[in-house]
Amino acid sequence: MKKQLLAGSAIAAVALAWAAKDPVLMTVNGIDVPLSEFEYLYHKNSRQQLEPQPLSEYVEMFKLYKMKVADALTDRLDTLPSFKKEMEQYRQELATPYMTDSAYLYTFVDETFGWSSQEAEAKHIMKFKKPKDQASTAALMDSIRTAAANGASWTDLAAKYSDDKSSAQKEGSMGFITTMKFPYAFEKAVFTTPEGQVSEIIETPNTIHIIMGGKRRPARGKVTASHILKLVPEGSSKETEAAAKQFIDSIYAVVKADPASFGANARNNSDDKGSARQDGLLPAFGAGEMVPEFDNAAFALADGEISEPVRSRFGWHIIKRISGQPAPSRDEIKQTVLRQIQNPQDPRFRQILDHQTKTLAAKHNAKIAESSFKEMEDYIAANGIDSVFYERFNTGKAAQHPVLTIGKQAITRAELMQGMHNRPINDPKVAATQFDAYKAWFINNRLKDAEMNRLEKDEPDYRNLLNEYRDGSLLYEASVRKVWDKASKDTEGLEEYFNAHRSDYKWDKPHAKGYLVQALNDSVANEIKKLMNNTPADSMVYKVRKAFSGKVQIDHVSAAKGENAMIDYLVFDGHKVRPRISNYSAMFMFNPRIIDQPEEAGDVRGQVTTDYQNLLQDLWHEELKRKYPVKVNQKVLKKVK
Repeated sequence: MKKQLLAGSAIAAVALAWAAKDPVLMTVNGIDVPLSEFEYLYHKNSRQQLEPQPLSEYVEMFKLYKMKVADALTDRLDTLPSFKKEMEQYRQELATPYMTDSAYLYTFVDETFGWSSQEAEAKHIMKFKKPKDQASTAALMDSIRTAAANGASWTDLAAKYSDDKSSAQKEGSMGFITTMKFPYAFEKAVFTTPEGQVSEIIETPNTIHIIMGGKRRPARGKVTASHILKLVPEGSSKETEAAAKQFIDSIYAVVKADPASFGANARNNSDDKGSARQDGLLPAFGAGEMVPEFDNAAFALADGEISEPVRSRFGWHIIKRISGQPAPSRDEIKQTVLRQIQNPQDPRFRQILDHQTKTLAAKHNAKIAESSFKEMEDYIAANGIDSVFYERFNTGKAAQHPVLTIGKQAITRAELMQGMHNRPINDPKVAATQFDAYKAWFINNRLKDAEMNRLEKDEPDYRNLLNEYRDGSLLYEASVRKVWDKASKDTEGLEEYFNAHRSDYKWDKPHAKGYLVQALNDSVANEIKKLMNNTPADSMVYKVRKAFSGKVQIDHVSAAKGENAMIDYLVFDGHKVRPRISNYSAMFMFNPRIIDQPEEAGDVRGQVTTDYQNLLQDLWHEELKRKYPVKVNQKVLKKVK
């Protein structure tokens, strides 16, 4: 008993200590507002003012702010699906920096930056993924890799099996490549497999590869070049080849004698019509982006130098080097890598997810129920995901088996299955892959939710920003409903307000009032006039818009001279103008009248709406003060810095 009393006293002491650090400043409709929240908003408001606002004045403003939030909660605006979705999105965005292990992310940046100092020869055997043949393709690649690792001829294996026909007859060589041009898994294998050794089997979203480690050389950056191309189709006759060579030699003689004529010759003679329109200019390229013969020739030139004719599999080229640029800096690589790793198709995305899961699991004492998952995974491996799977694991006692515990909270199979939406996946291998990805996402998502709850409790900056956004969104939604929308849509209320305050709305000069019509052409305008002559005023705008949809713009207007050029022309003898809608050619005023003072709310709608909004807001404020009592702790208020 004594130990229990002591334990209870210790808990109470901690609670009192916390309360002393962050005492309650005020209570609004029974909800406590801590001093820290008030101070955060007070100081933020002060920084935004040209002159400091007196504390007493701000307290009154803050009380009203909290009353509006209380009113929004009373109206259950916080339960609206749109509000909940918006809040959850903001909550996650706000929490992301707290849960991002920047040091871990930058290991991928450093990895790629390390590779960027080199160009690596990419030698591969590649097979396309085909959904119906995935198992047989995987088995074939496994046997090819075993043969290559045991000394079989790489040249023969590439020629026989690779689906990359352009490299298959060249020992599988794609030439030298630089980083950030190919899928990460492929690049990693190319840059890390030692020369002469065989990699493990590499999968990208659409292909499967085996890599033979190739040569390395220092990175050369990128080059910008122009070219003149004479196409020579592969397999051309000797006569065609000879004619093409004679033609390209003649062009080379011209540009060698007069380098300034290169652009004109590219425009007039190059078979690459896309670049010919720009004097032969090509986008900047690095290693592996052009055929090897073109690549080697362009990089060997000095800026401004023109090459002799170069033969590639496309034909003959004359190349003029424009300029070079160095390999990308670390900052450039950082931007690219950080963008790439956000793609779920990138293997690093899953690595980052798993790292975050591991970190958060340790932080929140979480345990994954592997046995519970294994039973589900064994079923999927044998049967795929079918109706029996959903019935077996989403009903009865099986549904209540925990798959994850976070602290003392147990998360069941039933909760896991909710996000699967009873979608069947018949292929067991595809089903297993997708279930594994979903499992990783689900566990990570629950752990992030636990961390966000902790942040809201323990991190004042996070809590204050989240509260500010939440209350601001609720206040905005309440204001829209109680004041702004109500004023703009309450036609009867606006008219009543105008009639009660008619003397407040005066004009210094007469206004033209009527219906301003812009029409597609004169014949349409004449048809509109006939309809308007036989239509009551209260339905005129609706009927005209409906009858001539896409051919008319009609507005009930009142404007003084000088306020609208079209009305000036039609009523006040102003300069001739065309309709504002560019493809309309006719316009007229229907039943225009000159009035000295506003007759109805519509004549001064903007002013009346603003004034009516102010009235509604004042009435709302009075209602709030009656409905929601506020108690301010004056002793705590004196502690505000």
